[in-house]
Amino acid sequence: MRTQTPLNHDLTLVDLLRICAKKKDLETGIRLHADILRKKLLEKHPYIGSTLVSMYAKCGKLDKACQVFEELPVQDGIAWNALIAGYSQDEQGEEALRCFEKMLNHGMLPDEVTFVCVLKACGHIRALAKGKQIHHEIVTKGFLHQKHVVLGNALVDMYVRCGALDKAQTVFDELPIRDVVSWSSLIGGYAQKEMGSEALSCFERMQNEGIPPDSITFTFILKACGNMGALYKGCQIHSDILYKGLLKNDAVLSTALVDMYAKCGQQGKAREAFEDLPMRCVGSWNALIAGYAHNGKCDDALHCFQKMQSDDGLSPNTVTFTCILKSCRNSHSAENGRRIHDEIVRKGLLGQRVVLGNALIDMYVKCGAITEAQQVLDVLPFRDVVSWNALLAGYAQLGNIEKIFELYNSMLQDGIRPNRVTFLVLLTLCSHAGLISEGQLYFDTIYTVYHIAPTLEHYACMVDLFARAGDFEKAMTMIKKMSSCDYLPAWSSLLGACAKWGNVKLGRLAFEHSIRLDEKSAGAYVHMSEIYASAGMQEDADMINALKMRNGQW
Repeated sequence: MRTQTPLNHDLTLVDLLRICAKKKDLETGIRLHADILRKKLLEKHPYIGSTLVSMYAKCGKLDKACQVFEELPVQDGIAWNALIAGYSQDEQGEEALRCFEKMLNHGMLPDEVTFVCVLKACGHIRALAKGKQIHHEIVTKGFLHQKHVVLGNALVDMYVRCGALDKAQTVFDELPIRDVVSWSSLIGGYAQKEMGSEALSCFERMQNEGIPPDSITFTFILKACGNMGALYKGCQIHSDILYKGLLKNDAVLSTALVDMYAKCGQQGKAREAFEDLPMRCVGSWNALIAGYAHNGKCDDALHCFQKMQSDDGLSPNTVTFTCILKSCRNSHSAENGRRIHDEIVRKGLLGQRVVLGNALIDMYVKCGAITEAQQVLDVLPFRDVVSWNALLAGYAQLGNIEKIFELYNSMLQDGIRPNRVTFLVLLTLCSHAGLISEGQLYFDTIYTVYHIAPTLEHYACMVDLFARAGDFEKAMTMIKKMSSCDYLPAWSSLLGACAKWGNVKLGRLAFEHSIRLDEKSAGAYVHMSEIYASAGMQEDADMINALKMRNGQW
């Protein structure tokens, strides 16, 4: 028998390491590593070292991958790429970028593989500024003009993940080659941002250009259809999926199908799609439960929750519990919510994901059990701004001013930075309670302290605050400062205050703006008629009532 040459043996080792990486067979990989060290092959063949780094990284042993990398006699570009790729794949974006900077400091030049991995890292941590910098370097080096479709796709995906869809679209349009991955990334971005029309437009363009969609594309477009309530289009896509036979052993696509029908309000269709699934997983049960929760069918949601455990032997995850709690919230079923809460505690899940704690707080608040909502917040190991906002909103509904201010201060002491929702709750409270100085202080704080641009909703709260107090000059000043004066809630608040204070001139202006924005606004006619009647201008009041009848508001 012919003896194998050392070169052939080395290549076989590389192949074996790659197989270990693919199968995540760490045990065999460790044995191969020992064999490599015993034979001192790292000194002879650097490519074995880079493959070894990659194997450990893909097996989830990044600490070991880093150790092997540091001990390599030659740290070439392939080894650097393997380490950066490992951090990127493990969604450790910051570490991947730090590794990239070290690579540059060592005088190593990045190639297209490096840039793909770094762009992936930028996407994971939403590092848009860094991503733009990398993009510029890629363009400068001329990589995009060399028809590197993978690199182009990575750029589109990075911008999508960073929420810069306009930039993603621009990059996409300039790509010399576009494949199904390019199209799917862009469609997925629009679907994620609930820009369904744009997603469908991309989908149609993709097909017109002769690019056949795959299961990932269909998953994204079904999500877009569900968000839009585009049932007819969703049914067409369902037929296409069945024709292509893509549902076999594809749990993600199957789940997307159930989710689409549920979001379109077709719970019966969602159930049919669910029953026809070749395989059912936690995700598909979650989609069905979420559909029932969304459509206010709490009993059906709870029934599915029980059946997924009893019939399929599946354990509910964080998403499952979040959907069930939403169902309890929508049906104001605090009793069922308490039972779910007990199960979450028994499974030890409360301390794992802040989203679950937030769902519990929100459920108790909506069910009017504010004390229990407070108790959940107090025991949460992790609390974010959503946790605090949910509780603040609950106390706001009760009009408990003192408690809200106390909670807000506790939130700041907890190191939590308030956001737009926080200030909207505070300003609404100040408006209803007539707390002018406090409201002005919170409004000023939004930008001067936290550098948050006030929204139209914040300005409308201030208009309401000043108008209720009869300070129409300041109310109008706020309207003039708005990015758009065509915001109905602001004019409605002003009109209501004019009715209270009998301000005919300003009331007429607010009325004109209100009906221009919504001619069927019943409240606008009522307030204007009251203003004229109180001022003894009965003919004008009758004219408003006639206009109201003509516009179908009687």
